[in-house]
Amino acid sequence: MMCELCEKKPSYGNVVSHANNTRRRRWNPNLRRVHAVVGGTRKHIRVCTACIRAGRVKKAA
Repeated sequence: MMCELCEKKPSYGNVVSHANNTRRRRWNPNLRRVHAVVGGTRKHIRVCTACIRAGRVKKAA
């Protein structure tokens, strides 16, 4: 699970409660499967929504 443009991956850390109980968890990137033009051809790629909003993806019609 990784963005194919910016290579954003899940990040890991702790969830800490008010009682200071900790447990491990991971934060996944918000990935979407889109039709995009890659190298002149139409292709499905998995990209994060930050790349879509920033205009780094040339969407195919």
